[in-house]
Amino acid sequence: MDNLSNFFAQFFSTPEQTLWGNSPGVWLEAVLIAGAAWFALWLIREFIAGRYRRYLARPGVPPRIAADIAGSTRLFFMLAIALLAGKAQLNLPPRVNIILQNTVLVLCLMQAGIWAVRSIRLLLVNRRHGHTADPTLAGSMSVVMLVAQLVIWSLLGLVALENFGVNITALLAGLGVGGVAVALALQNILGDLFASLSIALDKPFVVGEALTIDAFSGTVEKIGIKTTRLRSDAGEQIILSNADILKSRVRNYGQAAQLRALASIRVRYDTAPDKLRAIPKLLEDIVKAQPHARFERCHLKSLGEWAVLFELSYFRLDPATYSLLDLQHEVNCRILEEFSRAGIDIALPMQPAFVVAPS
Repeated sequence: MDNLSNFFAQFFSTPEQTLWGNSPGVWLEAVLIAGAAWFALWLIREFIAGRYRRYLARPGVPPRIAADIAGSTRLFFMLAIALLAGKAQLNLPPRVNIILQNTVLVLCLMQAGIWAVRSIRLLLVNRRHGHTADPTLAGSMSVVMLVAQLVIWSLLGLVALENFGVNITALLAGLGVGGVAVALALQNILGDLFASLSIALDKPFVVGEALTIDAFSGTVEKIGIKTTRLRSDAGEQIILSNADILKSRVRNYGQAAQLRALASIRVRYDTAPDKLRAIPKLLEDIVKAQPHARFERCHLKSLGEWAVLFELSYFRLDPATYSLLDLQHEVNCRILEEFSRAGIDIALPMQPAFVVAPS
């Protein structure tokens, strides 16, 4: 270290000396230009990030994206630009010039990758409705981000190798053959991966929604690369393959604006005709008295073998907030109360009994 300090002290104190053909004055000028470039870039980054910070809570505002991108600019990128500005003042040997150019290229490619990944993350994750993150992207973001990062860094790596003189044509051919072998060996895993991408892009369901998939029912907890996990009403976790989900019939209750309840009410045949005619209006009033409920219809549907059958149809509004079972419970209790008050009896199934008299 002392020898290096002595060298620089002697070098800058003797104007006639040169380093790689450049006098001390030229080196000092290059250092000052590089420092000024680095400081100017730092000021620009801080100005953009600070100037538009108040837009960060607003969705879809371009200055917000500029502030996020400026904030993700790394110091090594500014160092690369500073080295490039200072190098313009110097006459360097070819070998040193190539090393410096390759260093600047690698640093710039690294920054380009960070910007690209950040931009995709902003588009997928940081879309906001007010102050709440978009729930339609909560489960699929990890899958899309993984694939996006693989593609971005692979392309930037190939660009860097090509500038280093590597024959990427042969490399791509070798990777293609190897990729086919890997794809055959991992076809089940890749099938689940592509199924996960299909779920991420098509969004048939998202985290937090209630699903019924064939014989399984539960709320979506996580949409992973290979599996989707549901939490059933009983409490256990149900793990399903993404490829199997796409082959199944999925019933999504989370997207329902209202849920329908269909009730069958059997009344005794000996009920008075005027009471039978009053039943639809009675049931309609019961449903309309319930908050967050919508009456659809009530009809005497059929004359059964042992009872008169009425069918009542009504809807639960906003089922994500209010339970359909709670509404059905309240309606059924009111039906029993009102039928008892009106003197209407619920029919019970009866079987004929034959009594054989003793001879």
